[in-house]
Amino acid sequence: MTIIPPSRPALRALALAVLVALPAWAHAAAVVGQPAPAFSLPDTGGVRHSLADFRGRTVVLEWLNHDCPFVRKQYDSGNMQRLQQKHTGNGVVWLSVVSSAPGKQGFFPPEKANELTASKGAKPTAVLLDPEGTVGRLYGARTTPHMFVIDPAGTLVYAGGIDDRPSTDPDDVKGARNHVDAALGELAAGKPVSMATTNPYGCAVKY
Repeated sequence: MTIIPPSRPALRALALAVLVALPAWAHAAAVVGQPAPAFSLPDTGGVRHSLADFRGRTVVLEWLNHDCPFVRKQYDSGNMQRLQQKHTGNGVVWLSVVSSAPGKQGFFPPEKANELTASKGAKPTAVLLDPEGTVGRLYGARTTPHMFVIDPAGTLVYAGGIDDRPSTDPDDVKGARNHVDAALGELAAGKPVSMATTNPYGCAVKY
């Protein structure tokens, strides 16, 4: 039997069909030094927030799973709450993003999520719900916590771990270099972020 290879136009059509079939998040990724990918998500009160709403302000994205021991390290020590309060007090927008899928660790209905925020004394601007994992995948969020900082011009200027002590021990918060705090301090001082990328650590995001 003779096999006739497809023509070039047919190959181009096939390639186009494959690209169209790819999910939207496959076409964009968060790259430090480039514009942060646009997104829109509801918070636990049902109010929708878009990244474009915060143009002109520094934005922190914190991937959150309260059942993760690496997250508990930051909240049990009070470190995450201190950072949130310190920087939102200086005009920074702090968005905690929950990308856990329904039925998986870290997923909570809005009412329970609000209870957790209150009980832990957390101070984010909003807790955003991403149960389909669309924004998590768009940003390449791999762990909880995984931290991103976006400058007032909309450029991603930091992506990575919260600090340089990849453990679950709350005592390790003391003496750690907090990469997010350092990045926000440099931005506020009009300086470039000196350590723009680090390795995130924590629990895998439960997509």
